[in-house]
Amino acid sequence: MRGFPPGTRYTPVPDPLLGTLLEQIDDAAELKCTLRMLWVLHRKSGHPRFVAESELLSDGVLNRGLGPLDNSQAAIRRGLERAVERGTVLTLEVEAQGRPLKLYFLNDVDGQRAIDEMREGGVPPEGLVVAEGEPRHRERSNIFTLYEDNIGLITPIVADKLKDAETCYPWNWIRDAFDEAVVLNKRSWRYIESILKRWAREGRGEHGEPGRHPEKISLKEYRRKYGRPARR
Repeated sequence: MRGFPPGTRYTPVPDPLLGTLLEQIDDAAELKCTLRMLWVLHRKSGHPRFVAESELLSDGVLNRGLGPLDNSQAAIRRGLERAVERGTVLTLEVEAQGRPLKLYFLNDVDGQRAIDEMREGGVPPEGLVVAEGEPRHRERSNIFTLYEDNIGLITPIVADKLKDAETCYPWNWIRDAFDEAVVLNKRSWRYIESILKRWAREGRGEHGEPGRHPEKISLKEYRRKYGRPARR
């Protein structure tokens, strides 16, 4: 990682998590699950705000950060259980669309209120929308990490587009397109894709460093010189 570029987004973290709780938490899975849950919650809108167990079990960052897939699933469940036992996270089991759902809330005023409302029937389980996906293996490409770190959660539709881009464009183009979008605070795949298409159409500096290499190289020329982009 090349530091934190201009335009990097920040996630609010409760002070105790960086103080007394940081001293007490001795399980990496609990700490990573708690921090990732804060990240996911901060990027959600509406009310109530919660994270479903299925979302975290399929989360690429947690699966890559907690070891091989088989072990990572157990580690995520363990981390969430310990967070609930510590009292930093609240959990509620509901039934929606004919199947059980395990939901997690931050144990603050909003989270407590949300659970009370759901228990009292203020939020019908049928109206719950939960993003899910297949568990992501450690081998998943860096393009997914770039997207998650700079834009947000990956939907199945976006995942397909990222796979296509990874096949079509050189890795350094993809990385630099993300960097350009972040600097300009235009954090969307549509904008990043437009950069890549423009470079493919008009060419760009051979090594992706404008100003140092005035000769532009098209995508076709790049492939002829270096071969097709390798899957990373």
